[in-house]
Amino acid sequence: MTLLRRLLRSEQAGLLLIILLMVVGLTLAAGAHVDPISDRSVNNFFNSYTLIQTATDASFFAIMAVGATIVIISGGIDLSVGSVYALAGVSMGLLLRAHPGLGGGAAVLASLLVSAGVGLAAGALNGALVVGLRVHPFVITLGTMWILRGIAFVTSKAESILLPEALTRFAKAPLGLGAALYPVPMLAMVAVAVLGSVYLGRTVMGRHVYAVGGNPEASRFAGLRLGRIQIGVYLLAGLTAGVAAFLGGGFYGSVSCGDATGYELYVIASAVVGGARLSGGRGSAVNAMLGAVLIVLIRQSIRTLHLDQNYEWIIIGSAIVVAVVLDQASARFAARRLSDRR
Repeated sequence: MTLLRRLLRSEQAGLLLIILLMVVGLTLAAGAHVDPISDRSVNNFFNSYTLIQTATDASFFAIMAVGATIVIISGGIDLSVGSVYALAGVSMGLLLRAHPGLGGGAAVLASLLVSAGVGLAAGALNGALVVGLRVHPFVITLGTMWILRGIAFVTSKAESILLPEALTRFAKAPLGLGAALYPVPMLAMVAVAVLGSVYLGRTVMGRHVYAVGGNPEASRFAGLRLGRIQIGVYLLAGLTAGVAAFLGGGFYGSVSCGDATGYELYVIASAVVGGARLSGGRGSAVNAMLGAVLIVLIRQSIRTLHLDQNYEWIIIGSAIVVAVVLDQASARFAARRLSDRR
């Protein structure tokens, strides 16, 4: 009972409940089919293949959502994550094309280092411009979104670059689960969410991020170096985009300058639906991951119910608006209760 009470009181309880209800609803609405191999009835949604594929679909922008959530908690915003993903992937592909002799573990390690390094460099650029020019991060990252994708376009000459089979074997490793089950992206998503949660909740640097987002002036008077903290959060956002590009490129077997187009909406929606406050000071890495899973379940429900997929953008946009309205209503209610106590 104590564990159940703690779960119900946790900040993830609401999202977990909504996800559970959606899973139950999709299971009931999906119907079933007969497996030709085992001759057993299998639910069209609630089966190992569909569940892992759903988690995989969420994993690539959920990983980026963790980094973007840290930026949002600090009071910033990053619209360039999709372009960082594309540039990191293209850089990885060009390196492997230039060194065809790389194979096996060397190709995997080199790809990860290049992709993560490009992500860190892009994050450092965003952070330096935000701090150095003192321009709103919305404007800065809107500009770098186009610049970075343009660099990816020029360097790749708009070509799709095939990646070595070693990367696909890594990203699609079954890990003993059987054929057509690829849990690596899902496990990476969970690992990044846990690391992000530890960073935000268990380290001094994470506490500083919350402090800067909650009250930057008080943080400045307290002696916190706002510029260093702001650059740090953009570095983390770039790093997560680079890691996502490494996994995504390996999973799909190719990279191009058009990868992750429109992911900005999914990433920010995941953070906001997960409870991150756009004004800063509140958010959770685990909630960002759950927000990404919820968005993918919304997409899955559109397919399962045979609705027009063009409604996907409308539904996700509505979810963002509803999440922000509920967040503001909750904040006003909490402030009213505090005022009444006083």
